[in-house]
This record gives sequence, C-alpha cells and structure tokens, in this order.
Amino acid sequence: MTAQRIDGNALAQKIRTEVAGRTAALKARGIAPRLAVVLVGDDPASQVYVKHKVNDSQQTGLEATLERYPASMAEAELLARIDALNNDPLVHGILVQLPLPRHMDSHKVIEAIAPAKDVDGFHVASAGALMVGQPGFWPCTPHGCMKMIESIGYDLRGKHAVVIGRSNIVGKPMALMLLQQNATVTICHSATADLKAMTLQADVIVAAVGKRNVLTADMVKPGAVVIDVGMNRNDEGKLCGDVDFDGVSQVAGWITPVPGGVGPMTRAMLLVNTITAAENASR
Repeated sequence: MTAQRIDGNALAQKIRTEVAGRTAALKARGIAPRLAVVLVGDDPASQVYVKHKVNDSQQTGLEATLERYPASMAEAELLARIDALNNDPLVHGILVQLPLPRHMDSHKVIEAIAPAKDVDGFHVASAGALMVGQPGFWPCTPHGCMKMIESIGYDLRGKHAVVIGRSNIVGKPMALMLLQQNATVTICHSATADLKAMTLQADVIVAAVGKRNVLTADMVKPGAVVIDVGMNRNDEGKLCGDVDFDGVSQVAGWITPVPGGVGPMTRAMLLVNTITAAENASR
C-alpha cells in the first residue's frame, strides 16, 4: 500500500480563494478587513513565519500590518500596544507571534487580546468556546488538520484517533475537535509507555511532538490517516516532520507531507479567522 498525500498547499490555495471572495464582499461595503501582526524580538523562525502570514493575507486582499519591536521591549509596553489595537475599530484581528522574550508572560499577553480579535484562537475564551461546542475562534493548526481530514471525505464517527502531543496549542484542542466529530480519542506523548500499542489501534494519528521519527512504519495500522504537525530538520538540514514519511507512507492510507502539509493550512486558517472577525464586527 502506498499512502495518498493530503496536499496542504492545494487545499490552502482553495481556502485563500474563498477568503478573497469574502474580503471583496466586505470591501464592497466599505469595510477593509485588517490583521495586526506583532513580533517582539529577532527569533529567526518567527521572522519567517510572520513574513508568510503577511504575504498570505495580502494575496487575499486582507490588510496586514507587521509591527516589529526589540527583544528589550517591556511587557507593560506590549500590553499597552495590545490595548490600543483592541480599541482600534479598523483592526479586526490581532496576532502576537510566539515565542516571546523570556521576561514576558506569554499567557498574560495572550489574555490581553480581546476575544473578538483573538484570531490565533489561544485566548481562554476561545478555548472555553471550543470546550462546550460554542462559536469561537479555533486554534489555527488543529483547525487546519481537521480541514485536511474533512477534505478526503473521511468520516470520523466511531473511529479511534491518537494524538501524540499534549500541548494547549495543538494536542488538547485537536482532541476536542476530534471528539466533537464523535471519534474516540487517546492523547499520548513521546514518552508514553508502549506508544506503539496505542498507535497500532488508531484509525487516525496526529503527530505533534516536535521530534523526528516519533512515528515509524511499524507503529501504524494499514490504511490509517496520518497527520504530521511536526517541524524539524533532518541531518542534511532539510525540513521534516515527526513522522518517518518514507516508511509510514508505505503503510498508511493517507498522509500529510512536510513541508507542504499542515504548515500552509495553519496559515490559511488564520485568514479564515481574520475574515470571520471582520464579518462579525460588521454586523
């Protein structure tokens, strides 16, 4: 068996086209959807991420501004800037790129963002809405994963899903989204005792640890759907995921590549959240 690839680039392009149409509709009413991206410090990976996010936004007609601040910026200054953005009616979405410098409390900073503008979906109000199944902004990465599963027409009802990774950014929200589709969900981590016994039972595996080859071919049930959230570098310095792609693709039914899988979908769902925030504000 050779797994079929779930093409994140192609699906993300489709979503960007849909967002562009919604953006044009708002602009026809005199409303310019706008995303404010805030970057503190000079983390190389963060600089690449925000560049892509701004470019994606501009391609759909969304107005995206990137605010850069030095790592020495005081936490109080950042909180004051977020407060100003919260109160700016021309700004519909706010994204503070993580990680922040060590002297800043990331939780405190995220909680300072108005829930109506929390397009990253990290605010406790967004998490609470997800928990009880109410409307709100879903975190972009797990939401993108769900869209990829949806795109292949896969019915999650009654299926067993294993999420490897317990973080509040991906693991726990991913599990909640799967549960809402009536799947049975097991949350593990890289040090789970006999992880292989867990994954061999799974119809769907989401690997979100940040560790190369955490999932290998002998750990996958034939025909399973494998979603690789990991972002790592191999020995040659090339981007790779948490999954041994070459091996697992010979066993799985569906698999996401790295790069070209979850990454573009994460950015696409940010655009969806931003245009939704603008639509909500215009009502």
